[in-house]
Amino acid sequence: MHTDRTNLGFGLGLRTQYYQDILDHAPPVDWFEIISENYMVEGGKPLYYLDAIAERYPLVMHGVSLSIGGPHDLDRDYLRRLKLLAGRVRPRWISDHLCWSRGSAHQLHDLLPLPFTEESLAHVSERVNQVQDVIGRPLVLENVSSYLRCTDSEMSEWQFLAALAERTDCELLLDVNNVYVSARNQGFEPWEFISALPAGAIRQLHLAGHSDYGHYLIDTHDQPVCDPVWALYQRTLAFLGPVSTLLERDDHLPPLDELLSELQKARVLADATFAREAACA
Repeated sequence: MHTDRTNLGFGLGLRTQYYQDILDHAPPVDWFEIISENYMVEGGKPLYYLDAIAERYPLVMHGVSLSIGGPHDLDRDYLRRLKLLAGRVRPRWISDHLCWSRGSAHQLHDLLPLPFTEESLAHVSERVNQVQDVIGRPLVLENVSSYLRCTDSEMSEWQFLAALAERTDCELLLDVNNVYVSARNQGFEPWEFISALPAGAIRQLHLAGHSDYGHYLIDTHDQPVCDPVWALYQRTLAFLGPVSTLLERDDHLPPLDELLSELQKARVLADATFAREAACA
């Protein structure tokens, strides 16, 4: 079920305050990632801008409400609207998070981690297959940041992700910052996580910033990418080769030029990584 993994290059999360800048100045961004739920509407300015930007740039869809690991039934109306939006956007892929975010009928507006057990793996695998049947393509799932470890987990998060990809043929969105945040909070080695993932299943990378409170980190997406995450990103690229990379910023949004400079840093570091790998080959 895997599709062509052509590297899209270096992208940004599409945010409303940048709409007009993008249309007026055509910034040097290779692609944009949209938050799916922001465009599941009947009309209005968001869809106007989305259509205009889709004519100029490749897009991918990234959801926050699928709740793939939740105990409730999958929201069939949500899946219907997701597929309808995909028909409009023609995204290169559709992603969401390996988490649960609904309690009964109510969205909790948080991305909550799962217990990594065989029972949970069977539950999530069945639901991934159902979603993939509806959307007609592999679902791409992202590792979330976490702050506590479930005491009844029977495997690591990376073992769970690898097993899920093998069972369902889903793909993975590797958020490098989330790995770093979880590793600092839980006391594991971030490279142990990344190096254990099936490289061929990784469709996309995320880069983002976080807030450091000394004894713990919070995944706030409101800061520039920090040096340890940049270093982990370079090591990840050396392991994987070129992979579509997305810079996320969700709060304290700076002028677009600042994000473009940070995105250029990702390009420069990627070029340096591949040049070094080629020289050592």
